[in-house]
Amino acid sequence: MISTDIARTAADTTDPRAGLRAVASLRVLADTLELRQVEAGLRAGMTWQAIADALGVSRQAVHKKHAKRIDPTIDVPRRHA
Repeated sequence: MISTDIARTAADTTDPRAGLRAVASLRVLADTLELRQVEAGLRAGMTWQAIADALGVSRQAVHKKHAKRIDPTIDVPRRHA
């Protein structure tokens, strides 16, 4: 699998340049996957708070990071007052 090769390169400290490039690639991959899961959560009816709890961050942090990046056709659940 490509991601395991990238992870192996990121963990290998014998070539720091290649390792750092691999770390950057893993960040992009993780961010892309996180956005896809946030969108899936919203589609499934999860609130921003529930998504934040699953990610181990604050509701404000996950909303700030993803609110403007999500698919605009997703019907985002509203918080209950």
